[in-house]
Amino acid sequence: MTLSIIIVNFNVKPLLSRCLESIFQEAQGLSYEVIVVDNASDDSSVEYLKDLVSKRKELHPVKSSAFGRGAAEPLFNRVKVIFNDKNLGFAKANNQGFKIAQGEFILFLNPDTETKPGALEKMIEFMKKNPDCGIAGPTLLGVNGKIQDSVRSFPGLFSQILIFLKLHHLFPLLRVFKKYFLYSFDYQKEQEVDQVMGAFLLTRREVIEEVGAFDENFYIWFEEVDFCFRVKKASWKVIYTPGSQILHYGGKSFAQIASFKKQKIFNQSAIYYFKKHHPRYQSLILEILNPLSLFLALLADKIYGVFKR
Repeated sequence: MTLSIIIVNFNVKPLLSRCLESIFQEAQGLSYEVIVVDNASDDSSVEYLKDLVSKRKELHPVKSSAFGRGAAEPLFNRVKVIFNDKNLGFAKANNQGFKIAQGEFILFLNPDTETKPGALEKMIEFMKKNPDCGIAGPTLLGVNGKIQDSVRSFPGLFSQILIFLKLHHLFPLLRVFKKYFLYSFDYQKEQEVDQVMGAFLLTRREVIEEVGAFDENFYIWFEEVDFCFRVKKASWKVIYTPGSQILHYGGKSFAQIASFKKQKIFNQSAIYYFKKHHPRYQSLILEILNPLSLFLALLADKIYGVFKR
């Protein structure tokens, strides 16, 4: 099998259904499978996925284990579904999908995406033509048709200190942010980069087998940064290529969570990343700033709540 597409879903059923339909429509020329890992959604996602499995089974019956939470269910010889009893986070859920994946290439894809015509085939062709490429990312388009920022440099201490203190909202044009967020990045040009957004992250089975899958100490955020870092450290290239386009709605799952909780998760991930890849004093600085950062996030929630009434 050429491609395994792993999608982690949490409470975004309308977007998930559109994502899957775009894959079914646009990936017909590929040998592929889709693995959906549902992280204990409480919207209509579970019912939708069960119904999808049931309908596909009627058309294309397959032998499988008993269907239920915790079981992977093949359907249409292309789709498998894993239901989790609780939200395990992005890294762990993606790793669940990888454990049962059969493809030579592994695509970690967000459910709030839709594949444009030919996008998946072009990305696979790109990987085959560039055997030194360990990770590839395409052009991401917002619903307004504009190119989204999907490439960044690896995070440095100063940029993260300012982000912890919310100063990137007040002073976005500081040099440190220009360097980190790559405001002047040319999205029309194919080039090697530090990291690509995890909304569409295409890699190789052999890369994961060499450097390891996502670090499950990350619940959400920084797991793809860490993965890109380890891949580049192992002398593979991370490449942005504009040859394919993907529609990306952006941040719909975590838009459901309050700023304070998101900040808490973000800070924990950032601190762990710096513990793992930087001198210890850097993560200690972030730990010292963590209470102030959380206070600012709590204050933002309070202010937002007042204006929302």
